[in-house]
Amino acid sequence: MPIKIPNNLPAVETLHRENIFVMTEEQAVTQDIRPLQILLVNLMPKKIQTETQLSRLLGNTPLQIELELIAPKSHEPTNTPPEHLHAFYKTFDDVKERNFDGCIITGAPVELMPFEEVDYWQELCDIMEWTKTHVHSTFHICWGAQAGLYYHYGIQKRELPEKMFGVFRHNVEYKQSILFRGFDDSFYVPHSRHTTVSRADIEAVPALRILASSAEAGVYAAFTKGGKQIFIMGHSEYDGDTLKQEYLRDVAAGKPIALPKNYFPFDDPHQEPMVCWRAHANLLYSNWLNYFVYQTTPFDIQDIRYGKRTDRDA
Repeated sequence: MPIKIPNNLPAVETLHRENIFVMTEEQAVTQDIRPLQILLVNLMPKKIQTETQLSRLLGNTPLQIELELIAPKSHEPTNTPPEHLHAFYKTFDDVKERNFDGCIITGAPVELMPFEEVDYWQELCDIMEWTKTHVHSTFHICWGAQAGLYYHYGIQKRELPEKMFGVFRHNVEYKQSILFRGFDDSFYVPHSRHTTVSRADIEAVPALRILASSAEAGVYAAFTKGGKQIFIMGHSEYDGDTLKQEYLRDVAAGKPIALPKNYFPFDDPHQEPMVCWRAHANLLYSNWLNYFVYQTTPFDIQDIRYGKRTDRDA
């Protein structure tokens, strides 16, 4: 089944080339089903790249998805054309009276700043508080996961001695978790971050359970019972060349940057990276949409704010 995204969004052409079924609004209204309403809170600087990456994963399921895009109104992006934001993005004020089956809060390149110094922090807090009553399941990514753990549970992020940069091996810890159903015992995930959240801090919160981790990159996934809140520390959505582009950008700018680990064949940046995380990325998002959104969200989307759901414990 398709993902329904705004007409003329740049992602449409990319997804068509990849044979991912993208549905126009005119086609969608002819289907007698209730599509899942997914809100994307896009905090990344290159919003077109991020919306394409996530649309690709959300569109690779048997479910019809309607994707709504919002960005903080309290922040002026410099890496996305204003006309793109005006054409395709709304603000939180535009959607806060609605309910959503799922919400994705992306990462952001502000890790080294205290949360309270981020210019859109209060707006993001308002959004995260709102998700507790208006969203069935919220999926937090990287800095978005750190922000969510801090806001909801008081868990502070910690600065790393050096940037966690590369593709790292992870293990499923809680094998009963249906978020990782179908995963191999070990899988790979890209990371690009300067901060982390400690295992001990997460384990000290009874409401949270760690699902997967990496010996080198730390905790990868944690959630609350029933998957109301899911926290993912890496960037499974990354394209094959995303880390390469980050590396080349920093090299060109004269910034100190190490080669991304386990990424370029023979650590040779002139060679094309070997992608080893795409299948598990698709499975991660497919499992989230199927088990934590579609199978437990109320048929009447208005019931979400009344807490009507069929919670899962895995």
